[in-house]
Amino acid sequence: MGTDKIGGMSAQQLPPQLEKILSESFYIRTTLTRKDGSSRTVETTYVWVKENGTNKIILSGYPGKRDWVASMARNSKVTVHTVEFEPWFDIPGEARVVRDLDEKLPRIFEFIAHWALRPNFPRTKFKILLGAVKINRALRLPWWGPFIIAKRVFNGMPCVEITFTGKAVMREDGAPPLLSEPRDDRPF
Repeated sequence: MGTDKIGGMSAQQLPPQLEKILSESFYIRTTLTRKDGSSRTVETTYVWVKENGTNKIILSGYPGKRDWVASMARNSKVTVHTVEFEPWFDIPGEARVVRDLDEKLPRIFEFIAHWALRPNFPRTKFKILLGAVKINRALRLPWWGPFIIAKRVFNGMPCVEITFTGKAVMREDGAPPLLSEPRDDRPF
C-alpha cells in the first residue's frame, strides 16, 4: 500500500474494495470507550470524505443529544467497522466532535447529500431547502425567518469527524462486532 504525504504525516491508502464499500454504504459501526471504561459498539449513519488526502468519515443524524458523542468527546480513540458489504474491515480512528456551526455546516451538508442518495428519499425538497441555506450562508445573511429554524436543526444535529489513523484490517473472524445492548439508564 502506498502512502500520501500530508503536512509531514503519511496517510495510508485504503484498499480499493474498502473505498468502494465506504462510498456506497450508509451505515457504519464504531467501537468507543464509555465513561466507565467499558467498550460500546454503536451503528450510525455516515459519509466518507477525503480531505487533503486524509480519509475521514462524518457521523451525524437527527437532532438531539447522543451519549456516543459525549463518549467520543471524552476518549477520541475509536475503531470503525464496515457493516453493509463484504469483506468487513476494521479501521482505527480518532474522533473529534464538531460543535462550531460554521465548521459543522459543510460536513452536515455532505452528510445530507450522501444520505439523499438512498432510495425513496425526497431529494427535490431537500435540494431546495439545502440550496436556500447554502445561498444564505454564502451571502452571510442573518439567520432570520425560516432560516432560524434551519439553524436550530443544524445546531442540534450531532457531528463527529473520525480521521482514520492506521491501516485498515480485513476482519478474519467474519461479521462486524455486534451492537452493544441498549442500557435502560441511558436515553440513547
